[in-house]
Amino acid sequence: MIALRIEDKKKFTSELFVGELFDRFFLREAVVVTFNTFTVDGRIRQGYFTEEELEQGRIEEYSLWSAVKPFCFSLIKGKKLPESFRIVLQYPAAAIERFLADNGVAMRAEQVKGLYLNVRYEEGQLQCVTGTAVNYFTMDKSLERAWDAAVEKFFRARQIPFVTE
Repeated sequence: MIALRIEDKKKFTSELFVGELFDRFFLREAVVVTFNTFTVDGRIRQGYFTEEELEQGRIEEYSLWSAVKPFCFSLIKGKKLPESFRIVLQYPAAAIERFLADNGVAMRAEQVKGLYLNVRYEEGQLQCVTGTAVNYFTMDKSLERAWDAAVEKFFRARQIPFVTE
């Protein structure tokens, strides 16, 4: 796990709320504090959809960030900055097997519960914290190190300046 302090908050939040940079991630949870506290649980309520919609739309357990970000953006846009927000994004499960192979991590995809990016804005500071979860106890940190390195590389490639804290 690493914490990255984002130096260009305007660029990052534009990419997060307007751009497509994080669109393939799933939303686990979002909390936005303005004049009220708004909480979004990213878990999809399967009963809302028909069986046909579930099959056609390949609806997963969580909503894609791209589907929920317009709502979240509507909560923060305006003349006043939000007091804070916290957004937990999850790397797509379908891409984990390839991620493991590309990074030489000796783990099976079904052993990985999730690869996370926690975005936090509070007191004028914007920070991204990486996180990993596996289905078993291990002292092996290769998955964590690979995910940390991948997030840093992802930010550098998209010219998002950050400082590791």
